[in-house]
Amino acid sequence: MRVTEIFHSIQGESSHAGRPCVFVRLTGCNLRCRWCDSEYTFTGGERMSIDEVIERVRRYGCDLVEVTGGEPLAQKEGFDLIGRLCDEGFEVLIETSGSIDIEPVDRRAKIILDIKCPGSQEAEKNYWPNLEKLRPHDEIKFVIGDRADYDWARGVIEERKLAGRTILFSPVWGELDLKTLAEMMLADRVPARLQTQLHKHIWGADVKGV
Repeated sequence: MRVTEIFHSIQGESSHAGRPCVFVRLTGCNLRCRWCDSEYTFTGGERMSIDEVIERVRRYGCDLVEVTGGEPLAQKEGFDLIGRLCDEGFEVLIETSGSIDIEPVDRRAKIILDIKCPGSQEAEKNYWPNLEKLRPHDEIKFVIGDRADYDWARGVIEERKLAGRTILFSPVWGELDLKTLAEMMLADRVPARLQTQLHKHIWGADVKGV
């Protein structure tokens, strides 16, 4: 498989934010979101075997691992890697765009499913059947760029009856500030959790490998 980078950092997003985590960032993505902050993963990468990836992960001595990208499910080997990491006893998180069927993902892994809002310019790529395949420990994320995205996300939650799940609202970095999003969520009593990209607050917005 092609791997862009493997690194040890602080988990910056999801309900696991703040925890030390090893990130396996796979190369390649089938989407081109307008606000993407990891375009450097679209091409290149180092060819590695699953055994090599797992050995690199072990060196950090950290039990939490996130497989991300790019789009980690775009390479068929990504599914095998997830299963092997689970076999090794790691707590495994999967950050996926939601455009690829999650059915083959090992059920022990925890999925953070990113539903693309219209502002991403990729909302038509959402694979809606994925919502029916989520388990109780999985999470749903909306990246919100403006009021239109926010209203659209609220509509999806209502129409798809998602209340009761772990739902994350994350503002697009540099476009929608936390205070504005927080105030909208409070005013509307949205059944979601506000999150920020914690790693960017710590190390800056353009630093790789964190």
